[in-house]
Amino acid sequence: MTARTETLVSKLTARHGESLRALPTTVAGEVGFEVAAADLLRVCRELRDDAEFAFEQCIDVCGVDFLDYGRDEWRTQGTTGTGFSRGVDRIQEDMTAVHRSRFAVVYQLLSVTHNWRVRLRCFASEGEPPVIDSVVDIWASANWFEREAFDLFGILFKGHPDLRRILTDYGFIGYPFRKDFPLIGNVEVKYDTAKGRVVYQPVSIEPRTLVPRVIRHDNRYDTSLKDVPVGAEPYAGVTAGPVNERAR
Repeated sequence: MTARTETLVSKLTARHGESLRALPTTVAGEVGFEVAAADLLRVCRELRDDAEFAFEQCIDVCGVDFLDYGRDEWRTQGTTGTGFSRGVDRIQEDMTAVHRSRFAVVYQLLSVTHNWRVRLRCFASEGEPPVIDSVVDIWASANWFEREAFDLFGILFKGHPDLRRILTDYGFIGYPFRKDFPLIGNVEVKYDTAKGRVVYQPVSIEPRTLVPRVIRHDNRYDTSLKDVPVGAEPYAGVTAGPVNERAR
């Protein structure tokens, strides 16, 4: 952690220590905090208006689905231990002990004045649908970001002036970035020649189970194989092929 980053962390902790909880990070120089939903608007407004921080820009807002967070659905030794979570029969397990709520919203803030960046994470309300306060009145740039999180995760932003889908089609069923959303979707579209228009119908793709990638030995990288120097004889027991007359 650089001196500038340490300065930012110490100032945030001193000013908002009761409202912020530091998040672990594996990226050098990255600063992340978790804020309670009840303190979200107050903390965000102070981070923008306080000249000591001056986070005048919200450069990104995204949703996170913590369904089955921290679990692998199979054990492997030679393949990755992450991913493939939606391609198998899901084993339901209560994960409330890990996270209080399933859905969270992450805010990426930028201070042009101080050249600082900070990441805030706030969990939405429990139950369906998940609800969280909108920060559009604080950063207007969050408008379409929040619409995207609503469209893909089904998170409702209370106080948003125009919370509509922004990426999926009209009448789309479900929220495609939720981890329990089927890989094949729910419906498909096709052009109906009899009706002269595009119609929706139940998806016809057969569900399939994804399997881990198996890494096999590649003999191209065998250390016993060596390049033959120019002009040298071929390997013992290997007969040279016919010469292409056109190549002469």
